[in-house]
Amino acid sequence: MTGIEQRTAQAPHLRDRTDIVLRVEELVVRFPAAAGRSVHAVSDVSFDIARGETLGLVGESGCGKSTTGRAIMQLPRPTSGHVRFAGEDLTGLDGERLRRTRTRLQMIFQDPISSLNPRRTIADIVAEGLTIWRGRRAAAEPASRQLLADVFEAVGLDLERVGERRPHQFSGGQCQRICIARSLVLEPEVLICDEPVSALDVSVQAQILNLLEDMKARYGLTMLFIAHDLAVVKNISDRIAVMYLGRICEIGGSEALYRQAAHPYTNALVESIPEPEPGVLRGAGEWDTQAELPSPLDPPGGCRYRTRCPRAEAVCAQVDPPLRPIGDDHHVACHFPVLTRTETGA
Repeated sequence: MTGIEQRTAQAPHLRDRTDIVLRVEELVVRFPAAAGRSVHAVSDVSFDIARGETLGLVGESGCGKSTTGRAIMQLPRPTSGHVRFAGEDLTGLDGERLRRTRTRLQMIFQDPISSLNPRRTIADIVAEGLTIWRGRRAAAEPASRQLLADVFEAVGLDLERVGERRPHQFSGGQCQRICIARSLVLEPEVLICDEPVSALDVSVQAQILNLLEDMKARYGLTMLFIAHDLAVVKNISDRIAVMYLGRICEIGGSEALYRQAAHPYTNALVESIPEPEPGVLRGAGEWDTQAELPSPLDPPGGCRYRTRCPRAEAVCAQVDPPLRPIGDDHHVACHFPVLTRTETGA
């Protein structure tokens, strides 16, 4: 049995495909806390993303989404597990090799304004990657300047007109466009978007989402899109992984997961969308979204969602349910998943 076959047997939702660009295996991130305790931020998370695909990572605040994205970039280094990019394990790289590999993975941060240096012009901010990797003289050459102008144009900004302005002179949406330009100037293969629209107005959110879709097609990007809004994630993702208290509880195709969610927590997220689409299968409002979220300092044993789940029984406290297939490219970690449309006779 090959290494990929062994990993697939242990985690059946990992696909045995030759076009997998990013594969995360058994990722664990813990942070030290007082009295010798640890914050269990990410616990045994595994997923993969194929070339040209967008994987949405969704869950409520504090579930470990952003920590997962940063751990992929090795910021911080994960406690254990593997992050394989283009067949190379990033967790085993150090120094210059890791720095050079990171140029092929870029990240857009959640707060577009605070992630920009207020003392520098936006032309300098976006060109910083070119300056570091090509040298200041090469970054000033016509070819590099044209690349910079092209990236500005791609995100809807004019380098000559606004390049000498500073971040405080732009709106939140414009600052996010600048952040996207900064992430694209080194022509990466993988783009990690950490809640890039959560701080923006709804109308601006739509503009940024459309821009990301255009950039994905234009630059041939593979994307990990992190958000807490399932409706936003559905519109941009090919597949969705649902995360709860540091673990993935369901993963599958975007449309299938949205219309026939199997995990009680995924159903809670779907039901929380203010205006559901007509024809979307809904539960009867039984999901207890008001119960207090357990602390990652002391997560519940067994299924971590059991303290808020109306379907929980004794086995849920004793056995942590593994991800198991329930359909074509659809996996759920639940002892008592929600019945599908066919099973309910709907």
